[in-house]
Amino acid sequence: MVESIGDVGSILGCFQDLDDPRSTVNRKHLLGDLIVISICAVIAGADGPKAIGVWATSNADWLKQYLELPNGIPSHDTIGRLLAVLNPTAFQKCFENWIRTLRTDNESVDDQATAGKDEVIAIDGKALRRSHDRKRDLGPLFLVSAWSVQHGISLGQLATEEKSNEITAIPELINNIDVSGGIVTIDAAGCQKTIAEKIVDGGGDYILALKGNQGNLHKAVEDICTRQLENGFSDVIARKHQETIKGHGRVDQLTYYQFEATKTLPGASKWKGLRTIGVAIRVSTEGDKVTRDVRYYISSLRLGVKRFAHAVRGHWGIENTLHWCLDVTFREDESRLRNRHAADNIAWLKRFAISLLKQCPDKESIAMRRRMAGWNTDYLAQVLGLKGT
Repeated sequence: MVESIGDVGSILGCFQDLDDPRSTVNRKHLLGDLIVISICAVIAGADGPKAIGVWATSNADWLKQYLELPNGIPSHDTIGRLLAVLNPTAFQKCFENWIRTLRTDNESVDDQATAGKDEVIAIDGKALRRSHDRKRDLGPLFLVSAWSVQHGISLGQLATEEKSNEITAIPELINNIDVSGGIVTIDAAGCQKTIAEKIVDGGGDYILALKGNQGNLHKAVEDICTRQLENGFSDVIARKHQETIKGHGRVDQLTYYQFEATKTLPGASKWKGLRTIGVAIRVSTEGDKVTRDVRYYISSLRLGVKRFAHAVRGHWGIENTLHWCLDVTFREDESRLRNRHAADNIAWLKRFAISLLKQCPDKESIAMRRRMAGWNTDYLAQVLGLKGT
């Protein structure tokens, strides 16, 4: 639980450098008040400006304990206008200190499950499926997110109009977050030389998945792996790790191989920091059905197959720990916000809400914690890390 925030003043301090984009004419509400209301409401179950306004009106007495509210509770129109003009990048930037506090508090906890393991930063994209706007010829908004797997914290996001723009969005997202000392995992869309270089220059390591988009490299790695598996890795230094995962009626047998990148790998010298090649083989059994999946990776990691396995498994987990939660608990795919800035800002608030809810020390699910925050303002105060409530 975040205990270093202390009071709403500390929260407001995170946004003191944020430029207020609103017109000065008839500006009746403080920027900080509007932001705190939006954060609280999204944690408590709101999914858009209308719901944020209704939640604020319903909890006016509680809000007055913490905020100045010189002209009372703002309307949902006021909140909607603010979210539509706030610069998403600047807005996220203001959360940096808060996020840093969450990561620091997490690192101070003696958690045997994560102690001594590298921080895995999974970068992946997700579409807001119903956010399209046919009148303006706009497809669904596509968000590229950075997720700290170990800490359960959203580190940042960047919006693009098309999934194909993910390649250009990832380097910018990396610029906005701290990757030093971490292992950055990205699926095949982000397997680009410039991205690998940016991660290494930022002080991190990378594990990049390979698919057909890296035609020659993918084919070469696949051929090398097949040849090495056939000869028992007799001519390279290799490591192997196996594990079994059971759950929901399915059994996954996972086998990981990692070996040094050979000098004959086409274009190896053009990938900054490239040291190893990895293979992850998953055999899944569910009833009578057996499926097999093989994935190939290039990485800047030194030999250490358990580190490699931990990072790859962590990246797979982003679907369950973030995307599934966004779709099922926060119903993100149902968002009909047409304004791109508003949709981007609400999406960020949802990711940050998940980050805060995951820090709670109880054993309830994220869905139940969110309900409890909506039912009980004392619990909401605990989620925010407020003292003396």
